[in-house]
Amino acid sequence: MFDYESLKLIWWVLVGVLLIGFALTDGFDLGAAALLTFVGRNDSERRVIINTIAPHWDGNQVWLITAGGALFAAWPLVYAASFSGFYWAMLLVLFALFVRPVGFDYRSKLENTRWRQSWDWGLCIGGIVPSLVFGVAFGNLLLGVPFQFDDTLRVSYHGSFWQLLNPFGLLAGVVSLSMLLLHGATWLMMRSEGDIARRSQQAALVTALVFLASFIGAGAWLWLGNINGYVLAAGLDINAAINPLSKSVAQGNSGWLANYTAYPLTQLAPLCGIIGGLLALLAARSQRGALAFLGSSLAITGVLCTAGFALFPFVMPSSLDLNSSLTVWDAVSSHKTLGIMFVAACIFVPLILAYTLWSYAKMWGKVTTAHIEQNSHGLY
Repeated sequence: MFDYESLKLIWWVLVGVLLIGFALTDGFDLGAAALLTFVGRNDSERRVIINTIAPHWDGNQVWLITAGGALFAAWPLVYAASFSGFYWAMLLVLFALFVRPVGFDYRSKLENTRWRQSWDWGLCIGGIVPSLVFGVAFGNLLLGVPFQFDDTLRVSYHGSFWQLLNPFGLLAGVVSLSMLLLHGATWLMMRSEGDIARRSQQAALVTALVFLASFIGAGAWLWLGNINGYVLAAGLDINAAINPLSKSVAQGNSGWLANYTAYPLTQLAPLCGIIGGLLALLAARSQRGALAFLGSSLAITGVLCTAGFALFPFVMPSSLDLNSSLTVWDAVSSHKTLGIMFVAACIFVPLILAYTLWSYAKMWGKVTTAHIEQNSHGLY
C-alpha cells in the first residue's frame, strides 16, 4: 500500500484533520455555551441558545473521541507522555465536559429559576474551561514539556499543573478561548434573531479583536522572544520502529520559525488565521452571520495549522531531555498497524463527515423565542 515513511506522514495529517474537525464542530457549541449567560438575558433566550447547540454537541464529540483513539493507536508514546504530563489539565477538561450532557438534559426539567440559573452557569463554565485549557496545552508544547524516557522507554513527568500556567501558555489559552468564543458567537448570529443575534454580533466583534491581538501577539513573542525551537541534529532513521532515544536533538530553531523559512508555502497558515479573524470581524459588523462563521472557521484552521507546521516534525518536545522529544518519525506504531488504521480511516472518517452534514441539514434553521415558548416541554 504505502511505505512506512509515507504512512507516518499520512497519520500526521489525519490526526491534524481530526483535531481541526473537532475544533470546527465542537468549537462553536463550546463557544456558544460559554456565551450563554452573557448573550441570553432571560430563560427563553437562554433556551434558544441551548437549542441551537444541544441537538449537535454529542455528534460533535465524535471528532474528539476519534482523535483520541487515533492518537492512542497511531502515536502510543505521545498518548502515554501527554496523559502523564497533562493529567490534571485533562482531568479538569473532562469534569468540565461532564457538566454539558447533564446540563442540557436536566436544566429544563424543573421550572425553578435558581435551578435553571445554576445549570446555565455550569454550561458556561463547561464551555470556557476546555476552550482555555486546550490553548494552554498547545502553548506548553511550544515551550517544551518536562518529561523524559529512561533506557527501557518508560516515561516520567517532572512538572506540575501550575507550571502549565506560565505567561506564554496563558496567552495561548487566550488565543484558543477568544477563537472559540468568536466561533460560537458567529454560530448564534446564524441560528438566532432579534436581541440574541444582536448581542451575538457584539460578542463576535469583541472576541474577533481579542483573537487577532492575542494571535499576532503570540507570534511576535515567538519571533522576538527567547523561545528556541528544536531541530533534529543527527541519528534519526525515519523508517525505523519506535525508539525516541536513537536521535540527537538540539535547540537552534529560534521562535519555531525554521519551517516557515524552509517551506514558504507554510506561511499561508498564519495568514489564513489572520485573514479569517478579519473576515469574521468585518462580516459581523455588516451582520452577515454565515460569512462571519466562515471567517471564524478559517481562523481556527489557520491557527491549528500554524502550530502544526511550526512544530513539525516534533509532536511533543521535551524540555527536560531534548533527545526524549517525540517526533512524527519515532513515536508511531508499526507499519502494519498504521496500514490497517489507514483503511479504517478511509471508511469511517467519510461516514462521520456524511452523517454530521446530514444532521445539520435536517435540523437547520433559526431558533426563536416564540418557537421555544410554544414548545415549552418538547425542547431543551
